[in-house]
Amino acid sequence: MYSAFDVLSIENKGMLSYCFSFSNDNSNGGANKRKDQMVLGNKEKDSTCIFKEFAFQYAKRNQPEKACVFIEKYIGSSLDVTFVANSNFDSIKESESYKGLVDKYLKQFDWRAVLCFCVAFIGFFVAVVLNLRRRSDTIANILMGAFVLLNSCFMTHMGLYFMNYEYYLPHTLYLFSTFAFLYGPLIFFYFKRVTQKYKFKYIDILHLLPTIFLIALLFPVYLLPGEEKLRMVIHYERPYLTLISVSKLISLLIYGVLVVKTYIQPPRNDLYISEATHKWQRNIVVFCSVYILSYAIYGVLNMSHIGSGVLFNIQVISIALMVLYVSYSAFVQPSLFGRLRIVKSQDIVSEEEEEKDVSRNGKYEKSGLTTGLSLELKKHLIQLLIEEKVFKQNDITLQKLSELLGTTRHNTSQIINEHFGLNFFELINKYRIDEAKKLLQEKKYKNFNIIDIAYEVGYNNKVTFNKSFKKYNQITPSEYQKRYVA
Repeated sequence: MYSAFDVLSIENKGMLSYCFSFSNDNSNGGANKRKDQMVLGNKEKDSTCIFKEFAFQYAKRNQPEKACVFIEKYIGSSLDVTFVANSNFDSIKESESYKGLVDKYLKQFDWRAVLCFCVAFIGFFVAVVLNLRRRSDTIANILMGAFVLLNSCFMTHMGLYFMNYEYYLPHTLYLFSTFAFLYGPLIFFYFKRVTQKYKFKYIDILHLLPTIFLIALLFPVYLLPGEEKLRMVIHYERPYLTLISVSKLISLLIYGVLVVKTYIQPPRNDLYISEATHKWQRNIVVFCSVYILSYAIYGVLNMSHIGSGVLFNIQVISIALMVLYVSYSAFVQPSLFGRLRIVKSQDIVSEEEEEKDVSRNGKYEKSGLTTGLSLELKKHLIQLLIEEKVFKQNDITLQKLSELLGTTRHNTSQIINEHFGLNFFELINKYRIDEAKKLLQEKKYKNFNIIDIAYEVGYNNKVTFNKSFKKYNQITPSEYQKRYVA
């Protein structure tokens, strides 16, 4: 147990003068001096009690700046951040210095936290949805889903930080830093997958070594009791902070260069990548570049113990925009997350034949749609119909199909007319009926009602389905099922 004089002996001279200045603070100098001497002479009190007593005394004398000095010292010694809310400080609650402590230690409502939690929720949801999609590239979606998930975890951490919950949930210390070295590998292998249909090799496990090393490095910290972690949070003690921040930045820079190199490298000749997918990849490269730059700023501020300001928030904003962009794209353009289409040699039509096909109909001679773009949109449309099966959407319209293609209604109509010889409704009906015929021939659909088949292929009612089916096959769906299913 330390005496009052022992405690004060370790303070700086300025703090020591605070302790003895009670005798000169007001007209009751003699009485105050005796009080101070009683406090200092009580050998049973430790430093924590003395800090608490001085904080109360200065608050009582309406000296907020001096009171706040001892409030912080008490918190640092007792680890009780709720001490700020003690009713003894009501007399100084309007002072700027006290408001600063309230903002620093007590739970706060912060609109930045609301934004972080909203973005995190969207990110968590999309990370799951991406991996539930049918007819998609599972590996690519796992990589992108994990990337979004990690960023959503960071947004959750920042939400807790803005609301001061790090003092109330000390076990979150370094919790979201565990996978700091996974951001680069995830986005790098995602690009390799979507541009080259890359298949993982055993040697790729080496990319996990930095993460394994980081987990081993921080493992002793994770095992610390909550009280010790809280002490580290209050005193801003972050083991290996500089090492982790600098290493992560180096990792991001290295993988950033690899991502750009992969992006500009021509894709495999037998892979079809639509223009919309190419734009998506370009935008992700841009977001990643901004992310690396913002992290460099964030890391410097973090190591300098600066946890606020416009520059500090740039990292949060860049990650929020990236998560929202991926989420938006996942729902507006789901084809971006589909399987890469492998174009076989027998499926490739000679350029001369394609040009004849495009110029076949004079109706669009004055259209601004070039031959190359027309062929690109045709391939993309085939992908949407065969792989994504967009015709199954009962609310599909020419406008929605145009948005999926990333072009105008006029161009979409022209593509359908010139390359398929049909209008939009005829094209959708054709693919719906073809799909219905496949389902009707499968035994597992034998006991299904016709209306269920209709709903499955995109129709809203049985009458329209029967009418369209009979138009294409001269028999009703029921008759077709009886004929082809034993």
